[in-house]
Formats: sequence, structure tokens, C-alpha cells
Amino acid sequence: MHLDDLRLFLRVAHAQSLSEAARQLDQSPASVSARLKRIEEELGVRLVERTTRALHLTPEGERFLQTCDTMTSAWTLGQSLLRQDARAVEGRIHIAAPTDTSAQFLAAWIGDYTRMHPRLVVTLRVGDRMHDLPREAVDIAVRYGELRDSSMVSRLLVRSHRVLVASPKYLERSAPLLCPADLSNHRCLAWLSRDQPKVQWSFVSPQGACETVVVKPALCADSLLVRQWAVRGEGVAYKASVDVAADLREGRLVRLLGDYEGEAVPISAVMPSGRHVPTRVRAMVDHLARRFTGL
Repeated sequence: MHLDDLRLFLRVAHAQSLSEAARQLDQSPASVSARLKRIEEELGVRLVERTTRALHLTPEGERFLQTCDTMTSAWTLGQSLLRQDARAVEGRIHIAAPTDTSAQFLAAWIGDYTRMHPRLVVTLRVGDRMHDLPREAVDIAVRYGELRDSSMVSRLLVRSHRVLVASPKYLERSAPLLCPADLSNHRCLAWLSRDQPKVQWSFVSPQGACETVVVKPALCADSLLVRQWAVRGEGVAYKASVDVAADLREGRLVRLLGDYEGEAVPISAVMPSGRHVPTRVRAMVDHLARRFTGL
């Protein structure tokens, strides 16, 4: 049954006449009668009693009338709220996000969203450094890992884990990698965290034991360059699985030590606290959460 069927029944019930309801709907009485009969057959009950002079609702019709009123009112209210939200998604949003995330998908997602909301202007600040959100007027910061600042408002976008990856080209000429300790025999590519190389790489073994190795990186850079170096065959990288998902699918990278689980990497949208979160910001975070989940 469609919403138009509910509206038709409401017209018939209020008009108490098939011909009058047909006139209001700009349809023929025969068409309205046929649709009403189909509604009754679908519900398996008789909704109206027809006489030569009048049309009256049955007790079942009275109850169905209340249902139709409730459902059509809810639909109208929902449309109104959606239109209000669409109008509210306007103004400026400043977003800060890691380099690799922005280059691979975030820039495209934000571009798509601004086309849906042409009155919205977004500034995307790309870089792996941590931003001071209130001081730098950042509305949303996309951050990887556990959050330390409890004064911020956050929304989890997706849960990920770090994985060891390298290119087939690199693996052809490298030593075997059978356990985390073997990383000492490999060129490691470290990304910078707070301007320092991330050299502690943690894993959970198939037996459930936690193992942490301290690597001596051959190359250090931001997240984008680390992934690009790995694809070029420069060494082994320890990256969030969402960042290398496309490279793994396309065969540009190969996952190593698949029996080991890397450290958890929750990816969150962080917003300044102490003030109302505008509708445009909440709507953007909802959009990013849907897209991250799709990865």
C-alpha cells in the first residue's frame, strides 16, 4: 500500500462521497471506487458501507482513518524537518584531517557533499599535525587513535586496525618476515606523530600474546608519503587498514603477518566543546560516518 492510497481514503472518508472525493482528486468516480476496493482487498476488511445516497465508515474504517491521519501527518512532518535541515546546511565549516586520508577519499567525499549543499563552504586543512581546535577555529578534526583530550566532543567514525604492508616488488628481494621480531631485518617506513617517528609497533600474536617491537626506520614522513613509499617498494609500512584497503584490493600492497593483529585505530571526528554544535557541522559528521562505514 502506498502513501497515495492513504490520502485517497482520507479524501473519501472526509467527503463521505465517492463522487466528491473523485472531483477533489481530479479522478473519475470509477477510478476512486476501484482503488478503494483494492485497499479493502489488501487489508482484508470492509472500510465503507455504500448506499444509494451516502457513504459511511465501518468500525474498521474508523480505526483505519485514525491510522491514515497519523501516518500522513508523520510523513508531512518528516518532510518539513528534512527541508529545514537542508536549509540549515549552509555557511562555513573548517575541517582538519591527515594527509593520506584527505588525498585518498576525504577530499572527494567533501566535494560530493558540497554539491548536494551549494550554500555550504568547506575549508579542508591537510596535515598530520595535531590542531588546537578552539584557537585555530577548526570545526571538525579527523583523528586516528585513542583521544587524550577529554574536553573535546567526539564521534567515532569507524574502527580500524594497523596492518603491516609492503609491495610485491619489495618482497621479491627482502628477507622472510615470519614474526614481528623479523622487522629488524627490513627497511621500515615510519609515519610522524607529533613530529616524532612512530617506532613502537605493537601486535597481538595468534596465541593472544602482546608483542611490541621498536623499529629503526629507513624513511620517515607524513602518512601519505609513507604509503606512497610502500607502494614504490621502499620498505614495510605499519598503516591503518582503511588507508591501504584500495592498495590491497588492487595488489599494489600485500598484507604481512596476517595472523597477527595490529593495534586498534579508532577514527573519530573531534569538535570543540563548550558551545552548540551547528546543524551544518553535525550533518557533515553524519556524512563522513556513513562514508567511512562504507569503506
